[in-house]
Amino acid sequence: MPVITWWGHATTTVQDSGVRVLTDPVFAGRVGHLRRLRGPSPGPSAAVADLVVVSHLHADHLHLPSLACLQHGSPVLLPAGAVAAVPGLRRVARRRCLELIEVIAGDEVAVGAVRVRAVPALHDGRRWPFRCWPFPGGRPPVGALGYVVAGASTTYFAGDTDFFPDMPSAVGPCDVALLPVGGWGPRLGIGHLNPQRAALALSQLSARAAVPIHFGTFCPLGLDRRPGSWFSHPGREFAAQASLFAPDAVVHELAPGGTADLSALPVSPVPPAPTLPVPPAVPVLPVPSALPVPSVLPVLPVAQTARP
Repeated sequence: MPVITWWGHATTTVQDSGVRVLTDPVFAGRVGHLRRLRGPSPGPSAAVADLVVVSHLHADHLHLPSLACLQHGSPVLLPAGAVAAVPGLRRVARRRCLELIEVIAGDEVAVGAVRVRAVPALHDGRRWPFRCWPFPGGRPPVGALGYVVAGASTTYFAGDTDFFPDMPSAVGPCDVALLPVGGWGPRLGIGHLNPQRAALALSQLSARAAVPIHFGTFCPLGLDRRPGSWFSHPGREFAAQASLFAPDAVVHELAPGGTADLSALPVSPVPPAPTLPVPPAVPVLPVPSALPVPSVLPVLPVAQTARP
């Protein structure tokens, strides 16, 4: 089972089979009008990764100054169209020698003993402000993605999404689910999971453990003096709802910078295969005598190619 570190918001590190996968890196204390209100900004160790994945183009998920802190040469998976929609990506990539890899749902990338597969997400992933469409030159909008990290175990990083009927089949069997349960403001628009809907999503997935993310980190300026329950409660509300809708799953609510070592998670027992009745023996039919085979097979003439 993997080791999960939650750095706050949607930034996590998934360690599996000796490979470190970093999700939606945001290391800053402030992103636009949002201020980090809970937990310190992640230190340099958070930027160490064998692979970086970005779920969508919102600045609290694709943060250029944080990408500029990555190790030189880090490979970064992005939704297809991201480089055209965010021109600053090229500049950061040149400065840090980053390998930008655009993917669509279904694409898979291997790093060491781990395979990372992009899966769909139900979320408006366009870059703010919405300059992707319409756009001079006709650039289309860029969708959002989730990622499945498969090594010794399978971890689903949902990014930012609402539940959609094909989520279980798109994700497939997984051991751990990193699910968004809130946001950065008192209201959640469409394309988001709240604690109850995240618990319902967990009940439809096969995960035996879950870590709530995307809550209790950033707060808009003006609300940061006295944030309400929307800021601090989604994690515990998700754990309470999960105990009702997915009682077999273990929820690990972490503080920013906290780590859950899931290597000790008990392995689900595999039920024994049912014993089927042995069918009666099939009568053996006599084998017909072999047909005579010519000692030399005829050689067919090769057609001559007409010359011009």
